Amino acid sequence: MIDLRLYMAYYSTVGAMLLLAVLGFGLAVGMPGMDRWNKRFFMCFFAILALVMSTFFVELVIYGDPAMLQVEMAVGFLQSLLPSILMTMLTIYLLHRCGEDWRKSALLRAVLALWAVYFAILVAAQFSTLFYSYTSDGQLYIGPLFPLSMAPLAAVLALNLAGVIRRRDKLTKRLFYAFLIFLIPMTIAVIVHAFVPVYLLINVGIVMTGVSMFIVIVSDQIEQYVRLQQETARQRASIAVLQMRPHFIHNTMTSIYYLCDQDPEVAKQVTMDFNTYLRKNLTAITKDDTIPFAEELEHTRAYLAVEQAQFASKLVVDYDTPHTQFHVPPLTLQPLAENAVKHGMNPNTVPLRVCIRTRKTEAGNEVVVEDNGPGFDPAIANEPHTTLANIRQRLAMMCDGTLDIAPREGGGTVVKVTVT
Repeated sequence: MIDLRLYMAYYSTVGAMLLLAVLGFGLAVGMPGMDRWNKRFFMCFFAILALVMSTFFVELVIYGDPAMLQVEMAVGFLQSLLPSILMTMLTIYLLHRCGEDWRKSALLRAVLALWAVYFAILVAAQFSTLFYSYTSDGQLYIGPLFPLSMAPLAAVLALNLAGVIRRRDKLTKRLFYAFLIFLIPMTIAVIVHAFVPVYLLINVGIVMTGVSMFIVIVSDQIEQYVRLQQETARQRASIAVLQMRPHFIHNTMTSIYYLCDQDPEVAKQVTMDFNTYLRKNLTAITKDDTIPFAEELEHTRAYLAVEQAQFASKLVVDYDTPHTQFHVPPLTLQPLAENAVKHGMNPNTVPLRVCIRTRKTEAGNEVVVEDNGPGFDPAIANEPHTTLANIRQRLAMMCDGTLDIAPREGGGTVVKVTVT
């Protein structure tokens, strides 16, 4: 019963690992946006890993059959050789991810020299019983020099582990841990196997190898997706800046033109506010990170001051912003204020009142834009809205923030931004 359970566990482990290798190969082939170098590397890596797992299946089928002795010896040779190739490939991948030229690396030269020694020992072992051999009934015999044959492989793993630790500042945290998952179990398995041959440990080490590389390839895909989303959000913000409402610019310039005769001092102030608004808009294009809220507030004040010059008493703005010591993505508050004016202003009705408030809460830093315009229609709350969708996406990606929109009691709309 114990042997049956061991064989079932062995079959299950090998089968799961073979499936993982096939999935990794398929992911490498079909992953959109992966560069050619990484695609080829992972295709080769998972193909070799799948071949290793296939040899274990063959071994399970022919084990102990004297008629298949030569096949078993060939399978044993491949089982010893192929995992060592994966370990040298890891060195190349490590150097590539750290931006080093692997063709000039002392680490790779040392690893390749040790691998060459290991390969020479494997070849010699096919003609000598000093390292290992097979009996006539297919049983594996461990020779007195077997620990010596494992020494170059253990040294390769130790060098790779030291190389990863030394270059940890050049690796992402996720990738650093993936390398450790690859190296630590495999190093322990090889060292123990050199003195107490337990092939199950080697299989566990190979399983961890596959898991770590699968983590790498999936994490690369996630990081690539996040970078793409960030770039998309940044481009949308840039497009939003470049698509400033033409009639707003036209009306502002026309107002300044007439104010030059009617009230030159007010004309000067509106010109300065409009200049600040334009400067902040164009500067926002170049920002890839969050900015102090005070800068965004200055941008919004300038915009609303220009609008007030055009609408006069029809637009009233209140500020209650004692708390400004936090950061937000550029073009967060100003588009919300512009949205309130754009959708809430009606010169034929009561004046539009826009109130901007900030406060520190247990949930984080809160910014509220409230207006008494036509109101919030719950029926269209979930419909696409380019401005709000763009702001919400950038808040989530850049500062783990949220944007909520709700109807205001008594009519109007309340938009709340929360950032940590």
